[in-house]
Amino acid sequence: MNAPAGEPAREPVRILLCDDHAVVRAGLLALLGSAPGIEVVGEAGSGEEAVAMAAHLRPDVVLMDLQLGAGIDGVEATRRIAPTGVHVLVLTTYDTDADITRAIEAGATGYLLKAERPEELFAAIHSAAQGRTTLSPPVASRVMDRMRGAAGPSLTDRERDILGQLAHGLGNREIARALFISEATVKTHLGRIYAKLGVDTRAGAVAVAKEQRLLP
Repeated sequence: MNAPAGEPAREPVRILLCDDHAVVRAGLLALLGSAPGIEVVGEAGSGEEAVAMAAHLRPDVVLMDLQLGAGIDGVEATRRIAPTGVHVLVLTTYDTDADITRAIEAGATGYLLKAERPEELFAAIHSAAQGRTTLSPPVASRVMDRMRGAAGPSLTDRERDILGQLAHGLGNREIARALFISEATVKTHLGRIYAKLGVDTRAGAVAVAKEQRLLP
């Protein structure tokens, strides 16, 4: 594809395919052959082969499957390739939390599902070549859910105050007096605290709060 007048021609993004199924590689090769600005420079059928070819060919992006049969899997291949400066874009059918976490921790630049439209794949490849992260929507949702979970439940300042009083062993009436609110208000806040922490007792609330470092 020619560059517009007055603009320098851009070098195509050089791709190395890694998938242990020859039919899948052939399909991807045909698909990517129709994409503007993308050039497939090699095909690997195993993780070990991908690592060796990435070192030799120095592609811009390795399109990496996760399950590769015998030998090292796509995550381990990614872990070996990523430190060399070659970007790895995972392209797989697997979207479990464990697979996503392992791939991202191994250094994958992006994580795309094979169910995505060709246009999404092409865009992800160009993004990966520039070091930008691209995640399929279902994958992005899982990552966000995990991040929210890791951050712990969101408690209001008043709920934290009451939780702190619970940790000191105060009863509802004592908490109400200490915070200058009614016992009914204390009970309402306690109900919300229990729901957010996934507990149904005062002791359970304190235990979870200590575990998740929600107490001052």
